[in-house]
Amino acid sequence: MNRRSFVKAAAAAPVAAGALAAPAAGATFETKILRLNLLHTWTTTMSSSAYRDTLHTAYTRDGITGHGEGAPIVRYHEDAQGAQKAAESVRDLLLSANPMQFSKVMGEVFKRVQGEWAGKAAIDIALMDWVGQKLGIPLYSYFGLDPKDTPLTTFSIGIDTPEITRQKTKEAADFPILKVKVGLATDEPTIEAVRSVTKKPLRVDANEGWKDKEEAVRKINWLESQGVQFIEQPLPAEMIEETRWIRSRVHIPIIADEACQRASDIPKLKEAFDGVNVKLDKSGGILEAYRMISIAKSLGMKTMLGCMVSSSVSVTAAAQLSPLVDFADLDGNLLIGNDPFHGVTVEKGKLMLPNRPGLGLSK
Repeated sequence: MNRRSFVKAAAAAPVAAGALAAPAAGATFETKILRLNLLHTWTTTMSSSAYRDTLHTAYTRDGITGHGEGAPIVRYHEDAQGAQKAAESVRDLLLSANPMQFSKVMGEVFKRVQGEWAGKAAIDIALMDWVGQKLGIPLYSYFGLDPKDTPLTTFSIGIDTPEITRQKTKEAADFPILKVKVGLATDEPTIEAVRSVTKKPLRVDANEGWKDKEEAVRKINWLESQGVQFIEQPLPAEMIEETRWIRSRVHIPIIADEACQRASDIPKLKEAFDGVNVKLDKSGGILEAYRMISIAKSLGMKTMLGCMVSSSVSVTAAAQLSPLVDFADLDGNLLIGNDPFHGVTVEKGKLMLPNRPGLGLSK
Protein backbone atom coordinates (compact mmCIF):
# COMPACT_ATOMS: atom_id res chain seq x y z
CA MET A 1 0.00 0.00 0.00
CA ASN A 2 1.44 3.39 -1.01
CA ARG A 3 1.13 6.51 1.14
CA ARG A 4 -1.90 7.84 -0.78
CA SER A 5 -3.81 4.56 -0.38
CA PHE A 6 -2.94 4.39 3.31
CA VAL A 7 -4.26 7.92 3.95
CA LYS A 8 -7.52 7.15 2.14
CA ALA A 9 -7.98 3.92 4.11
CA ALA A 10 -7.24 5.66 7.41
CA ALA A 11 -9.76 8.41 6.64
CA ALA A 12 -12.47 5.83 5.99
CA ALA A 13 -11.75 3.82 9.16
CA PRO A 14 -13.76 5.95 11.61
CA VAL A 15 -16.84 5.64 9.39
CA ALA A 16 -16.50 1.87 9.27
CA ALA A 17 -15.93 1.67 13.02
CA GLY A 18 -19.07 3.70 13.74
CA ALA A 19 -21.26 1.64 11.44
CA LEU A 20 -23.61 -0.93 12.95
CA ALA A 21 -22.92 -4.56 12.31
CA ALA A 22 -25.58 -6.58 10.53
CA PRO A 23 -28.34 -7.93 12.80
CA ALA A 24 -27.70 -11.43 14.09
CA ALA A 25 -29.67 -14.10 12.26
CA GLY A 26 -33.00 -14.68 13.97
CA ALA A 27 -32.53 -11.83 16.46
CA THR A 28 -35.66 -9.80 17.26
CA PHE A 29 -36.60 -7.01 19.66
CA GLU A 30 -40.28 -6.40 20.34
CA THR A 31 -42.05 -3.79 22.44
CA LYS A 32 -45.65 -3.42 23.56
CA ILE A 33 -47.59 -1.35 26.06
CA LEU A 34 -49.63 -3.35 28.56
CA ARG A 35 -52.39 -1.88 30.72
CA LEU A 36 -52.28 -3.30 34.25
CA ASN A 37 -55.59 -3.17 36.10
CA LEU A 38 -55.35 -2.41 39.81
CA LEU A 39 -57.34 -4.39 42.37
CA HIS A 40 -57.99 -1.11 44.23
CA THR A 41 -57.71 2.46 42.98
CA TRP A 42 -54.12 3.45 43.75
CA THR A 43 -53.73 6.88 45.34
CA THR A 44 -50.59 8.68 46.48
CA THR A 45 -49.79 12.37 46.86
CA MET A 46 -48.89 12.38 43.14
CA SER A 47 -51.86 10.72 41.43
CA SER A 48 -54.85 8.43 41.64
CA SER A 49 -55.64 5.74 39.05
CA ALA A 50 -57.39 2.43 38.46
CA TYR A 51 -54.68 1.18 36.06
CA ARG A 52 -51.09 1.70 35.02
CA ASP A 53 -49.58 1.36 31.54
CA THR A 54 -46.14 -0.26 31.44
CA LEU A 55 -43.72 -1.02 28.60
CA HIS A 56 -42.90 -4.68 27.96
CA THR A 57 -39.93 -5.77 25.86
CA ALA A 58 -38.82 -9.12 24.45
CA TYR A 59 -35.27 -9.70 23.17
CA THR A 60 -34.81 -12.95 21.21
CA ARG A 61 -31.58 -14.48 19.96
CA ASP A 62 -30.25 -18.04 19.67
CA GLY A 63 -33.71 -19.39 20.45
CA ILE A 64 -33.79 -17.61 23.84
CA THR A 65 -36.17 -14.79 24.74
CA GLY A 66 -35.44 -12.35 27.54
CA HIS A 67 -38.33 -10.30 28.91
CA GLY A 68 -38.19 -6.78 30.29
CA GLU A 69 -40.54 -4.18 31.69
CA GLY A 70 -40.44 -0.50 32.54
CA ALA A 71 -43.09 1.32 34.57
CA PRO A 72 -42.92 5.05 33.79
CA ILE A 73 -44.73 7.52 36.05
CA VAL A 74 -45.71 11.17 35.75
CA ARG A 75 -43.43 12.20 38.66
CA TYR A 76 -40.43 11.71 36.36
CA HIS A 77 -42.21 13.20 33.32
CA GLU A 78 -42.45 9.81 31.62
CA ASP A 79 -45.22 7.75 30.09
CA ALA A 80 -45.49 4.39 28.34
CA GLN A 81 -45.55 5.89 24.85
CA GLY A 82 -42.32 7.80 25.47
CA ALA A 83 -40.68 4.71 26.93
CA GLN A 84 -41.67 2.67 23.89
CA LYS A 85 -40.35 5.30 21.48
CA ALA A 86 -37.04 5.36 23.36
CA ALA A 87 -36.70 1.57 23.27
CA GLU A 88 -37.55 1.41 19.58
CA SER A 89 -34.91 4.07 18.82
CA VAL A 90 -32.11 1.64 19.75
CA ARG A 91 -33.55 -1.44 18.05
CA ASP A 92 -30.73 -1.58 15.45
CA LEU A 93 -28.12 -1.37 18.19
CA LEU A 94 -29.69 -4.21 20.14
CA LEU A 95 -30.05 -6.48 17.13
CA SER A 96 -26.46 -5.99 15.98
CA ALA A 97 -24.69 -5.99 19.37
CA ASN A 98 -23.38 -8.97 21.30
CA PRO A 99 -25.77 -9.36 24.29
CA MET A 100 -23.05 -11.05 26.32
CA GLN A 101 -21.35 -7.63 26.30
CA PHE A 102 -24.38 -6.24 28.11
CA SER A 103 -22.48 -3.60 30.09
CA LYS A 104 -21.09 -2.16 26.87
CA VAL A 105 -24.50 -2.37 25.18
CA MET A 106 -26.30 -0.59 28.03
CA GLY A 107 -23.54 2.02 28.16
CA GLU A 108 -24.29 2.84 24.53
CA VAL A 109 -28.05 2.84 25.21
CA PHE A 110 -27.52 5.35 28.02
CA LYS A 111 -25.50 7.56 25.67
CA ARG A 112 -28.12 7.49 22.92
CA VAL A 113 -31.28 7.83 25.02
CA GLN A 114 -31.76 10.96 27.09
CA GLY A 115 -34.05 10.48 30.08
CA GLU A 116 -36.69 7.76 29.64
CA TRP A 117 -35.29 5.73 32.52
CA ALA A 118 -38.19 3.29 32.61
CA GLY A 119 -37.68 2.62 28.91
CA LYS A 120 -34.00 1.93 29.50
CA ALA A 121 -34.92 -0.35 32.40
CA ALA A 122 -37.15 -2.38 30.08
CA ILE A 123 -34.15 -2.93 27.78
CA ASP A 124 -31.70 -3.71 30.59
CA ILE A 125 -34.02 -6.25 32.22
CA ALA A 126 -34.67 -8.06 28.93
CA LEU A 127 -30.93 -8.30 28.22
CA MET A 128 -30.12 -9.55 31.71
CA ASP A 129 -32.92 -12.13 31.55
CA TRP A 130 -31.49 -13.32 28.23
CA VAL A 131 -27.95 -13.52 29.64
CA GLY A 132 -29.05 -15.52 32.66
CA GLN A 133 -30.90 -17.98 30.44
CA LYS A 134 -27.94 -18.21 28.07
CA LEU A 135 -25.65 -19.06 30.99
CA GLY A 136 -28.25 -21.40 32.46
CA ILE A 137 -28.28 -19.73 35.90
CA PRO A 138 -30.68 -17.51 37.86
CA LEU A 139 -29.66 -13.87 37.89
CA TYR A 140 -29.17 -13.92 41.65
CA SER A 141 -26.47 -16.57 41.08
CA TYR A 142 -24.80 -14.37 38.47
CA PHE A 143 -24.48 -11.66 41.14
CA GLY A 144 -23.18 -14.20 43.68
CA LEU A 145 -26.22 -14.00 45.95
CA ASP A 146 -27.98 -16.54 48.16
CA PRO A 147 -31.77 -16.69 47.62
CA LYS A 148 -32.19 -17.60 51.30
CA ASP A 149 -31.06 -14.06 52.16
CA THR A 150 -34.09 -12.30 50.67
CA PRO A 151 -35.74 -9.88 53.11
CA LEU A 152 -39.38 -9.56 54.07
CA THR A 153 -41.34 -7.33 51.72
CA THR A 154 -43.92 -4.87 52.90
CA PHE A 155 -47.42 -4.71 51.43
CA SER A 156 -48.49 -1.21 50.45
CA ILE A 157 -51.68 0.53 51.56
CA GLY A 158 -52.55 3.45 49.28
CA ILE A 159 -54.32 6.60 50.48
CA ASP A 160 -58.06 6.07 50.81
CA THR A 161 -61.04 6.55 53.10
CA PRO A 162 -60.73 5.10 56.62
CA GLU A 163 -63.26 2.40 55.77
CA ILE A 164 -61.42 1.20 52.65
CA THR A 165 -58.07 1.57 54.43
CA ARG A 166 -59.29 -0.84 57.09
CA GLN A 167 -60.46 -3.23 54.35
CA LYS A 168 -57.07 -3.11 52.59
CA THR A 169 -55.29 -3.71 55.88
CA LYS A 170 -57.39 -6.81 56.56
CA GLU A 171 -56.63 -8.11 53.05
CA ALA A 172 -52.91 -7.84 53.86
CA ALA A 173 -53.22 -10.25 56.80
CA ASP A 174 -50.44 -12.54 55.46
CA PHE A 175 -47.84 -9.75 55.47
CA PRO A 176 -45.98 -9.14 58.74
CA ILE A 177 -44.99 -5.55 57.80
CA LEU A 178 -47.13 -2.93 56.07
CA LYS A 179 -46.21 0.22 54.15
CA VAL A 180 -48.71 3.07 54.37
CA LYS A 181 -48.90 6.01 51.99
CA VAL A 182 -49.30 9.41 53.67
CA GLY A 183 -48.52 13.02 52.75
CA LEU A 184 -51.97 14.63 52.84
CA ALA A 185 -54.18 16.26 55.45
CA THR A 186 -55.71 12.82 56.14
CA ASP A 187 -52.50 11.29 57.54
CA GLU A 188 -53.72 10.80 61.10
CA PRO A 189 -57.09 9.24 60.17
CA THR A 190 -55.24 6.94 57.75
CA ILE A 191 -52.83 5.64 60.39
CA GLU A 192 -55.62 5.40 62.97
CA ALA A 193 -57.65 3.30 60.52
CA VAL A 194 -54.71 0.92 60.05
CA ARG A 195 -54.08 0.75 63.78
CA SER A 196 -57.74 -0.07 64.44
CA VAL A 197 -57.15 -3.34 62.56
CA THR A 198 -53.54 -4.33 63.28
CA LYS A 199 -50.57 -3.74 65.57
CA LYS A 200 -48.02 -4.86 62.95
CA PRO A 201 -44.88 -2.77 62.36
CA LEU A 202 -45.49 -0.02 59.81
CA ARG A 203 -43.30 1.81 57.32
CA VAL A 204 -44.57 5.08 55.93
CA ASP A 205 -44.03 6.91 52.63
CA ALA A 206 -44.94 10.60 52.31
CA ASN A 207 -43.98 10.84 48.60
CA GLU A 208 -42.76 14.47 49.02
CA GLY A 209 -46.21 15.35 50.39
CA TRP A 210 -45.15 17.58 53.27
CA LYS A 211 -43.80 21.00 52.30
CA ASP A 212 -42.92 22.42 55.72
CA LYS A 213 -40.06 21.06 57.82
CA GLU A 214 -41.71 21.87 61.17
CA GLU A 215 -44.88 20.05 60.10
CA ALA A 216 -42.77 17.09 59.00
CA VAL A 217 -41.06 16.87 62.41
CA ARG A 218 -44.41 16.95 64.22
CA LYS A 219 -45.86 14.24 61.99
CA ILE A 220 -42.80 11.99 62.10
CA ASN A 221 -42.60 12.13 65.88
CA TRP A 222 -46.30 11.25 66.08
CA LEU A 223 -45.78 8.40 63.59
CA GLU A 224 -42.99 7.05 65.78
CA SER A 225 -45.48 6.79 68.64
CA GLN A 226 -47.67 4.69 66.33
CA GLY A 227 -45.05 2.01 65.77
CA VAL A 228 -43.67 3.31 62.48
CA GLN A 229 -40.16 2.01 61.73
CA PHE A 230 -39.05 4.61 59.18
CA ILE A 231 -40.29 7.36 56.90
CA GLU A 232 -39.65 7.74 53.17
CA GLN A 233 -39.20 11.08 51.43
CA PRO A 234 -40.98 13.47 53.85
CA LEU A 235 -40.17 16.61 51.81
CA PRO A 236 -39.77 17.41 48.09
CA ALA A 237 -36.61 15.98 46.56
CA GLU A 238 -34.82 19.31 46.24
CA MET A 239 -35.24 20.15 49.98
CA ILE A 240 -32.12 18.25 51.05
CA GLU A 241 -30.91 20.82 53.59
CA GLU A 242 -34.36 20.97 55.18
CA THR A 243 -34.39 17.18 55.40
CA ARG A 244 -31.01 17.28 57.13
CA TRP A 245 -32.59 19.67 59.68
CA ILE A 246 -35.47 17.22 60.21
CA ARG A 247 -33.11 14.28 60.63
CA SER A 248 -31.53 15.84 63.71
CA ARG A 249 -34.97 16.23 65.34
CA VAL A 250 -36.58 12.81 64.82
CA HIS A 251 -35.76 9.34 66.08
CA ILE A 252 -36.60 7.02 63.18
CA PRO A 253 -34.61 6.65 59.95
CA ILE A 254 -35.39 8.80 56.90
CA ILE A 255 -35.12 7.03 53.53
CA ALA A 256 -34.61 8.91 50.25
CA ASP A 257 -36.87 7.93 47.36
CA GLU A 258 -37.64 10.69 44.86
CA ALA A 259 -34.39 12.44 45.88
CA CYS A 260 -32.40 9.36 44.84
CA GLN A 261 -32.88 8.37 41.24
CA ARG A 262 -29.43 7.21 40.17
CA ALA A 263 -26.02 6.33 41.59
CA SER A 264 -24.62 9.85 41.15
CA ASP A 265 -27.30 11.22 43.53
CA ILE A 266 -26.24 9.18 46.55
CA PRO A 267 -23.11 10.90 47.94
CA LYS A 268 -24.89 14.25 48.38
CA LEU A 269 -27.71 12.59 50.36
CA LYS A 270 -25.63 11.01 53.13
CA GLU A 271 -25.94 13.90 55.62
CA ALA A 272 -29.72 14.23 55.17
CA PHE A 273 -30.89 10.62 54.85
CA ASP A 274 -30.20 7.33 56.60
CA GLY A 275 -30.81 5.22 53.52
CA VAL A 276 -31.98 5.08 49.91
CA ASN A 277 -34.86 3.41 48.10
CA VAL A 278 -33.57 1.96 44.82
CA LYS A 279 -36.02 1.31 41.97
CA LEU A 280 -35.17 -0.16 38.58
CA ASP A 281 -37.66 2.08 36.79
CA LYS A 282 -36.11 5.33 37.99
CA SER A 283 -32.48 4.16 37.73
CA GLY A 284 -32.54 2.54 34.29
CA GLY A 285 -32.41 -1.15 35.18
CA ILE A 286 -30.65 -3.89 37.12
CA LEU A 287 -27.07 -2.79 36.40
CA GLU A 288 -27.55 0.77 37.66
CA ALA A 289 -29.57 -0.48 40.65
CA TYR A 290 -26.67 -2.75 41.59
CA ARG A 291 -24.30 0.24 41.41
CA MET A 292 -26.63 2.28 43.62
CA ILE A 293 -26.83 -0.42 46.27
CA SER A 294 -23.05 -0.84 46.25
CA ILE A 295 -22.39 2.90 46.63
CA ALA A 296 -24.97 3.35 49.38
CA LYS A 297 -23.57 0.41 51.34
CA SER A 298 -20.02 1.76 50.95
CA LEU A 299 -21.22 5.01 52.55
CA GLY A 300 -22.78 3.20 55.48
CA MET A 301 -26.35 3.92 54.38
CA LYS A 302 -29.32 1.57 54.64
CA THR A 303 -30.56 0.12 51.36
CA MET A 304 -34.04 -0.67 50.15
CA LEU A 305 -35.48 -2.03 46.92
CA GLY A 306 -38.81 -0.59 45.84
CA CYS A 307 -40.98 -0.78 42.74
CA MET A 308 -43.72 0.95 40.83
CA VAL A 309 -47.09 -0.63 40.11
CA SER A 310 -45.88 -3.22 37.62
CA SER A 311 -46.10 -6.86 36.64
CA SER A 312 -44.00 -9.80 37.83
CA VAL A 313 -41.38 -9.00 35.17
CA SER A 314 -40.10 -5.81 36.81
CA VAL A 315 -40.75 -6.96 40.37
CA THR A 316 -38.93 -10.27 39.84
CA ALA A 317 -36.00 -8.43 38.25
CA ALA A 318 -35.65 -6.22 41.32
CA ALA A 319 -36.08 -9.21 43.63
CA GLN A 320 -32.99 -10.83 42.10
CA LEU A 321 -30.93 -8.18 43.93
CA SER A 322 -32.96 -8.29 47.15
CA PRO A 323 -30.49 -10.48 49.12
CA LEU A 324 -28.22 -7.41 49.08
CA VAL A 325 -30.57 -4.96 50.81
CA ASP A 326 -31.91 -4.21 54.29
CA PHE A 327 -35.53 -3.57 53.29
CA ALA A 328 -37.85 -4.47 50.42
CA ASP A 329 -41.10 -3.04 49.12
CA LEU A 330 -41.63 -5.34 46.16
CA ASP A 331 -45.36 -5.78 45.91
CA GLY A 332 -46.31 -3.94 42.71
CA ASN A 333 -47.38 -7.19 41.03
CA LEU A 334 -49.63 -8.03 43.99
CA LEU A 335 -51.66 -4.87 43.43
CA ILE A 336 -52.87 -5.84 39.93
CA GLY A 337 -55.41 -8.31 38.60
CA ASN A 338 -53.97 -9.20 35.19
CA ASP A 339 -50.32 -10.15 35.72
CA PRO A 340 -49.06 -11.72 32.45
CA PHE A 341 -46.24 -13.68 34.14
CA HIS A 342 -45.40 -15.64 37.27
CA GLY A 343 -42.07 -15.01 38.96
CA VAL A 344 -41.11 -14.10 42.51
CA THR A 345 -43.64 -15.16 45.12
CA VAL A 346 -44.22 -14.18 48.74
CA GLU A 347 -44.63 -16.55 51.67
CA LYS A 348 -45.61 -14.86 54.94
CA GLY A 349 -43.91 -11.73 53.69
CA LYS A 350 -40.64 -13.36 52.59
CA LEU A 351 -39.60 -13.04 48.96
CA MET A 352 -39.18 -16.45 47.31
CA LEU A 353 -37.06 -16.32 44.15
CA PRO A 354 -37.74 -18.74 41.29
CA ASN A 355 -34.97 -21.30 40.81
CA ARG A 356 -34.90 -21.04 37.02
CA PRO A 357 -32.40 -19.39 34.65
CA GLY A 358 -32.54 -15.65 34.11
CA LEU A 359 -35.46 -13.99 35.83
CA GLY A 360 -37.15 -17.38 36.10
CA LEU A 361 -40.45 -16.18 34.65
CA SER A 362 -43.27 -18.44 33.52
CA LYS A 363 -46.71 -17.79 32.06
